[in-house]
Amino acid sequence: MDIFQSLESTSGEVVKCIDMHTTGEPTRIVYAGFPALTGQTLLSQRDQARDEYDHIRQRIMLEPRGHYDMYGAILRQSTELVESGHAHIGVLFTHNGGFSTMCGHATIALGRFLVDTRDVAVFPKRNELVLDAASQTVAVNLHAPCGLVHVTVPVTRTGDGFKSDPSRQVSFISTPAYAAATNLTIHIPPELRWAELGTRECITLDVSYGGAFYALVNVRELGFQNTGLGKVDLDGMSPVIAKLKEHLETHPDIVAACQHPEDKRLSFLYSVMVVDPDVGIRPEGVDGAETGLCFFADNEIDRSPTGSCVTARMALAYAKGERAIGQRWAYHSVVSNHFQTGSFVGEIVKTGLRVEGENGPGRDAVVVRVEGSAYYTGTSSFVIEEGDVTSHGGFTMKSVTQ
Repeated sequence: MDIFQSLESTSGEVVKCIDMHTTGEPTRIVYAGFPALTGQTLLSQRDQARDEYDHIRQRIMLEPRGHYDMYGAILRQSTELVESGHAHIGVLFTHNGGFSTMCGHATIALGRFLVDTRDVAVFPKRNELVLDAASQTVAVNLHAPCGLVHVTVPVTRTGDGFKSDPSRQVSFISTPAYAAATNLTIHIPPELRWAELGTRECITLDVSYGGAFYALVNVRELGFQNTGLGKVDLDGMSPVIAKLKEHLETHPDIVAACQHPEDKRLSFLYSVMVVDPDVGIRPEGVDGAETGLCFFADNEIDRSPTGSCVTARMALAYAKGERAIGQRWAYHSVVSNHFQTGSFVGEIVKTGLRVEGENGPGRDAVVVRVEGSAYYTGTSSFVIEEGDVTSHGGFTMKSVTQ
């Protein structure tokens, strides 16, 4: 018996993962070993995972197995939409602070993984995936906490079926997206103001929903006129956004904007997205490009262009009359700009929808398609040895020094 078999045989808690990245943003796909969740709905499973097994989420995401900016996806083989036949599989999205409601970069990675796996214990409905011979793609219906997400995965034929084709982009269509509030004036209390703001007391921003709620603010509105996102001062900007997000999370106008009509569990500000419409390499086949820097969860920074925020940004631009149906737009992160590859492309594919429910006012909505590429980086089997207090629930340097 080698050391790896020995570790797994002596530990009762082996969590198995596939690691991928989308424009440098990690997705740690948990495909085995997470405790059974008994909730009848995916949102109740999310509640149970948060309330009963958050130490395992931390163990997978944080040090010493992960890091502050790790991101994860826990597969859920049974949800209400899987059982009804609308979805092939469900997923819970995780990060340094807890659980999200939607994640575009992870969805792109999951599309490839779910096509490539042949293990029906991991993906019971894998054999129900159907090849579209004309387009050489496979459709995967993914149940995310925000709802049903339709993923299209390019494939190549193999001797016994098909596998994902990394040379072509995965695309997804998320739940209906909408502008929640435009041109909000937010007063910044004196104790929160930062040097770059100068003598100004207020900033203007928008709130939009793309499976999660985003506050979108122009980088120059924050006072970073000199560099924009062409050359980002992360040391200067990160503490600014941390203070701003904390302020926005309890601001009455933001709280009101973030009331999703369908469910209060979707009703929270997930991220502050700093945008720069003047920066961004334009790939072929698009009408324009821009760049964003996404701060989410506990001031975690997204390396990717943030797929769910691409959905939100397209919906916002449509509401402002800046985008038309069928118009393709490239969205960059600072990473994709640096490597000159990896942008996400958004396109509005349907308008005239309405999101309604008992939790808030109805919203006019659109449907957006987002395209991007993901790649495999490795595999992991995580164990916990008896007596290992340090790594039992994971930690960050911030948590042990404050």
